[in-house]
Amino acid sequence: MIVDCFTHTWSDAAKLGQAGRPVGRCRGGEADDRDRGAADVSDHFAAAEPVDKTIVLGFRSRYLNAHIDNREVARYVSAHPDRLVGFAGIDPSSSAEAIADMGIAQEELAMRGVAVAPAAQDFHPTATQAMRVYGEAARRGLPILFHTGVHVTAATKLEYAQPVLLDEIAREFPSLRVVIAHMGYPWVNETIALLAKHANAYAEISWLLHQPWQAYQALLSAHQYGVMDKLLFGSGFPAACASHCIEDLYSINHLVHGTNLPTIPREQLRGIVERDALAILGLAPPATAAESRRRDRAADSDDEAN
Repeated sequence: MIVDCFTHTWSDAAKLGQAGRPVGRCRGGEADDRDRGAADVSDHFAAAEPVDKTIVLGFRSRYLNAHIDNREVARYVSAHPDRLVGFAGIDPSSSAEAIADMGIAQEELAMRGVAVAPAAQDFHPTATQAMRVYGEAARRGLPILFHTGVHVTAATKLEYAQPVLLDEIAREFPSLRVVIAHMGYPWVNETIALLAKHANAYAEISWLLHQPWQAYQALLSAHQYGVMDKLLFGSGFPAACASHCIEDLYSINHLVHGTNLPTIPREQLRGIVERDALAILGLAPPATAAESRRRDRAADSDDEAN
């Protein structure tokens, strides 16, 4: 199972507000910098071809006047339910509205998770109103992806993007699955420490592969720290394509070929690509009645054996 945990799509760059246009574009599996204005669904679906499941993120920021509407994302996802999974873009700067939006996203739109971006939404990650939103997400069983958002625009607030600020959230809501986007870049070491500390914390690696040397150092540190199993694959579409990112990831050790620098075991790199992120995040499809009966029989057999 290959799951792309970080992609966006939009029909009009105006939906990004002050967030501006993306750094690059991926058209039908090929990078294309000529037109940065859109990331339409046909391009997105073509770029998603190499993977089994793709998470599509909504985005909402009152601060930046940006809104990739959850209903548009949900319509696209519902057209390809076997391939796509929708995460609602929620802005916790207003907890009452965010909680209402979360209920609509889950109950009406069948979205499976939540995406927030404190640096781009102008709120401290542990502000009181935000903690209410996380509590509701935990109650609903919705994982939260935290977008560091440091590359979005000059208006983003770096002090709200630091992964160490998520430590309190992971402590307070141990059942809430937390995903740190872009491995928390540029605070990669903070992210690695959080992954080692909290069973409910994970990170996806999109954008990191744009900078191969930094990606090598980050992944080597994760390997040496023993947290490679907490890393999830992400492409960052429309800035990159899944196929290119997979190729770049498998090629990361080429940077140190012929030197005495350590390499990252290939099976651990393959583990990132093939990790079933949906199961890890509690989003695997519910078991069928037959599967439940088989599991119950297996559990009964284990009890008898013990």
